[in-house]
Amino acid sequence: MKLLSRKSITAATTVAVLGGLAIAAAPSQAASPAHSSTAAHSSTAVPDLTPEQLAKLPLTNRHLTRHERRNLAVVLRDYYVAEGSHIDVPTFVGSFTKDGVFNDMVAGQAYRGEALGAVLPYMKGLFSDVHRDLKRITVNGDTISIELSIDGTFDGRLQTPAGVLKGNGHKVAAPTADFWYLKNGKVTMFNCFVGYSKMYSDMGVDFDWASAVNKH
Repeated sequence: MKLLSRKSITAATTVAVLGGLAIAAAPSQAASPAHSSTAAHSSTAVPDLTPEQLAKLPLTNRHLTRHERRNLAVVLRDYYVAEGSHIDVPTFVGSFTKDGVFNDMVAGQAYRGEALGAVLPYMKGLFSDVHRDLKRITVNGDTISIELSIDGTFDGRLQTPAGVLKGNGHKVAAPTADFWYLKNGKVTMFNCFVGYSKMYSDMGVDFDWASAVNKH
């Protein structure tokens, strides 16, 4: 797999709870919703977001319909269960439709069905504290667009063409753009654009342009 991804926020965290959904948000970042085990595998179990919870999010438009708020709750839950401290693969996979797809647009890879379950552990294997810092959220019906940073500490292992690159403790913050498409409360397509050049640079990988030039 080529998928990668993180940096921690030190600001104080506030928590608001609504049914099985908790929103935890630092002032400088987007909220991270938690979930309960009873609500884990059904998108219909995700409750509506309250005005207080919405106020903690970096939304470009706060006048959301109930349908849009529920779609946003599904997406926020997916980000939460992808956090390194509490990864929940079944919940993430269960949020997609049967034919739903996760596209790593930059790496040119697509994940469907059972393969969706491999993405989260892979990321944690690179950055044990992987975290998504949500910076700007736009909700338009069944489409949600998010500007974010995938942050973490490179303390895992990365298989490369030259061998295994071992973690060095470097902090990573990869600029990312995510586009979520939903239908009836389920994710039909998730397109992720990760800034791999910045990510690899943060990990201490320097591309050898001279060798590439000398080959021609």
